[in-house]
Amino acid sequence: MMDAGSVYQRLFDVRDARIVVTGAASGLGFAMAEVLAECGARVTLADVDVARLESSTASLAERGLDARSVVVDVSDEASVEALVEDVVATEGRLDVVFANAGIASRPGFGVEGGQRLDTVERSDWDRVLGVNLNGVLFTLKHAAAAMRRQGSGRIVVTSSNAGLRPEPEVCYGYVASKAAILNVVRMAALELAPHGVLVNAICPGPFKGTRIGGGVTEDPTPELEHMWARTVPLGRMAEPDELKGLVLLLASPASSFMTGAAYLVDGGTLVLAGSV
Repeated sequence: MMDAGSVYQRLFDVRDARIVVTGAASGLGFAMAEVLAECGARVTLADVDVARLESSTASLAERGLDARSVVVDVSDEASVEALVEDVVATEGRLDVVFANAGIASRPGFGVEGGQRLDTVERSDWDRVLGVNLNGVLFTLKHAAAAMRRQGSGRIVVTSSNAGLRPEPEVCYGYVASKAAILNVVRMAALELAPHGVLVNAICPGPFKGTRIGGGVTEDPTPELEHMWARTVPLGRMAEPDELKGLVLLLASPASSFMTGAAYLVDGGTLVLAGSV
């Protein structure tokens, strides 16, 4: 009889899986890369921030984890295509991609001095959608091409609870892009299911340690933490480590019958908003 420990190990086994995480230099992306590397995956961290990327990758490699880095601007399709080609050539295959890179250039009108409709600038709007929407599409497109050839793979997109409800604390481009990519995920899940490729989304709520809103949540002030805590039934912001369980699930055999879904990690904010 198989013991419980070995059953769980098999279910959540990502050892030697070739995994890419975009936006991996910091915040939620780094937490994703870290847990997957800690569980034995061969992780490629991708980001546009060269200095942070080198530092974050080195911090994993120094612990004996299998981590490498590639500088990528996800808003540039050629850059994304080169990333996928590099991983397939170097690692031999591409098993899992976390399309996590995203930005919110400014806080929204719910924050004093934040973006209102009459202050939305086209350049700002285009920049946010260029990363959050175009970047996800490019990542899906080129990851899916490699995974079709293999007949297997998993793609996980980072959306947001702001993609499921209005969130005045973040800018218009952010909520628009995070809502749009949820339908892109559903479309891609339908198209890729016959090819053995699973596509899902993660919808985080307010997390510390991120660079969203111009970096105000990376090391939030007590006042900002209190503001976010008032929107969450659990009464606090989340820590990046609290995303790791879901990340491991979606990368592992345990999620073999899960596709086309959006998984909330938001402390109950949608319940409070009455949006479920």
